[in-house]
Amino acid sequence: MNNPELLTSSYDFTLPDELIASHPASPRDTAKLLVYNRQTNKMTHCHFYDFEKYIPKDCALIFNDTKVIKARLYGHKPSGGKIELLINRPLDANNINVYIRGKVKADTQIIFDDNLEAVVKELKDDGSRVVNFYQNEKLLRFEELLPIIDKIGHIPLPPYIQREDNKEDVSEYQSVFARQEGAVAAPTASLHFTEEQHKRVCTKHEHAYVTLHVGSGTFKPVETETITDHPMHSEYYDISDKAKDILNSDKPILSVGTTSTRTIEFYARHKELQRGEANLFLHPNNKPLRVNHLLTNFHLPKSTLLMLVASFVGVQKAQELYAEAIKEKYRFYSYGDAMLIL
Repeated sequence: MNNPELLTSSYDFTLPDELIASHPASPRDTAKLLVYNRQTNKMTHCHFYDFEKYIPKDCALIFNDTKVIKARLYGHKPSGGKIELLINRPLDANNINVYIRGKVKADTQIIFDDNLEAVVKELKDDGSRVVNFYQNEKLLRFEELLPIIDKIGHIPLPPYIQREDNKEDVSEYQSVFARQEGAVAAPTASLHFTEEQHKRVCTKHEHAYVTLHVGSGTFKPVETETITDHPMHSEYYDISDKAKDILNSDKPILSVGTTSTRTIEFYARHKELQRGEANLFLHPNNKPLRVNHLLTNFHLPKSTLLMLVASFVGVQKAQELYAEAIKEKYRFYSYGDAMLIL
């Protein structure tokens, strides 16, 4: 193995704990923004309210309009044992893939508020579980479950935000253009837009929406020695007709976030598939074909998201950009600051 870009160890870095953002910037657009221009090799430090100045002329923006659901539920077994359940994704109308903290086996019943129950159907090898949800003994479809968990569930803050969710998170861990319910993690580059800024950008630039329901697999670190041996997680996506028209054109694209990027690039490789399951892994040996510019946050060491960033700039430059961000005390991860790659 001579290529360092394919070694997982090349994507490691040390982040001081105080740079992990546990709360969002307020207002949203006061987050820092690092702009990197690949043509001039220049880095610029500014704030997200400056973002519009850097959008290339004649560029279309693609946003992910997924909406985070209250996927974390606290319940108990009939014996009284406490259970924490995190919804990951529906497998079909009734079978839901989840992660459970607490010991369960097949047929274990879990009781929640509002007469909601879950019954464990299957234990998967990857540590996840398949459950069916019932309310008043009626088997629920996923869309019937959503209004119930909206009432009794909790916002599923990522594992590195080491605090309980609060009222602020209900609105802050959600983009201002979130529409399609189904994500268990926010598309974090989107979180910087205020209503006003989003409106201004959309007035000045052609734009469209895709939907990628972000799953908890997005936080899974790469544990294989070589990145290409990593089993990439799969997520449901849907590309609007307007987005499809832009993707099929030759217009330059600025992708808002890694999730929009994965969706666009999956479509670039499978043009007959406007919706379905996307499991594309972008890295320096699998570079973007359609996205020209990327807006993104700062991601975890050894994560597929950092490898996606490296697919645009290479691993050495990605490490340089991250070292600069650490030196300048940028805030990292979901509630952290942003980077624009031009």
